[in-house]
Amino acid sequence: MLKIFKSSLDSTLNEDNSFEKDSWIDLVNPTKEEIQKVSEACKINTSIILQVLVEKELPRVKKFEGGVLIVIDVPYMKDKSIRNKYVTYPLGIILCDSDYILTVSLVEHIFLNKFKQNKVENFDVSKRSRFLMQIFFNSSSAYLYTLDVLDMDIKRVEKSSYHSTNNKQMLNFLNIQKSLVYFITSLRANSTVLEKLQKENVIPMSKDEKILLEDAVIENKQCIESSLIFREILSSTIDAYGTIISNNLNVIMKFLTGITIVFSVPTMIASFLGMNVPLGSIGESGLSFILICVISFIVSFILACWLKKKNML
Repeated sequence: MLKIFKSSLDSTLNEDNSFEKDSWIDLVNPTKEEIQKVSEACKINTSIILQVLVEKELPRVKKFEGGVLIVIDVPYMKDKSIRNKYVTYPLGIILCDSDYILTVSLVEHIFLNKFKQNKVENFDVSKRSRFLMQIFFNSSSAYLYTLDVLDMDIKRVEKSSYHSTNNKQMLNFLNIQKSLVYFITSLRANSTVLEKLQKENVIPMSKDEKILLEDAVIENKQCIESSLIFREILSSTIDAYGTIISNNLNVIMKFLTGITIVFSVPTMIASFLGMNVPLGSIGESGLSFILICVISFIVSFILACWLKKKNML
C-alpha cells in the first residue's frame, strides 16, 4: 500500500497522489511496483527499502548515498484471535536528500494514524527532523498505551484466577509475559538508536528538535522501566497463581474426601443390616426401613458436623 501526504499552508495534512518535495510517503507491505516507483521518485536504491521489509530487522541508524535510514521497533498485535498476543515489528524511517520522508513497514502501525488525522501538535511534513522526533515520541506513547492494556488484563486475570483450577489463565499470563519480553528487548534496541542520534551528528537538528529528542529518550526509558516493573509483577503473580491452583485443588480434594466419609456411613449400615442374620424385633417391624434410614441420617449428620468443626468439610 502506497500513500503520499503533504502539509498545506495551514499545517493540515492532506493525502496527495503526486510525488512532490516535502512529502511524506507511507509504504505498508508494498508491492515491487510501488517500491520501484518510490525508489525512482526519491532517487534511492530499492535495496534500502527492502532492508526494512524483514520481520526481524533490528533497530539501527545507517547513512547511505541519498539519505539516512533509521529503523525502530514498534508494538503490534500480531494475532487478534489470541488475547495479549503482542510482538514488535520494525518501522523504517528514511530521510531522503531529495526532500522526502519515507515510513516503511510490513504492517500498518496504528500510532501513525495520529499524524494522518492531524492529531499531533505542531506537525509539518516539511520539517522532517521534527517529524522524526515526533515519530519517536509517539511510538514510545504506543508502548505505554499497550502496557496499560496489559496491566488491565493482568488485573482482570488475577480476579478470575482466585477460584480457578485450570490452565486457561496461566496461558493468558504467559502471553503477557512473552509480550513484555519482546517489548523490553525492542525498547533497549530503540534506546541505542536514540543515543546514537544524540551523540553523533547523523541528521541536522535545531535546538527545539534536540529538546524533542531528549523527551523521546526520557519517554523510551520510562517504557523500559514500566516493562521491567510489569515483568516482575507478572513473575510473582504467576508463582502465586500456581500456588492458588494447588491450594484450590487441595480444598476440592478435602471436600470430596469428607463427603465420601459422610456417605460411607449409610452404606456401611445398609451392608451390615443386609447380611443374612436375624435382626430380632427390628427386622419384624413394618417401620424397619424408615428406622434404618433415620439412624443412618442421624449418624451421618453428626459425623458431618464433626468434620465441619475440624475444618475437614
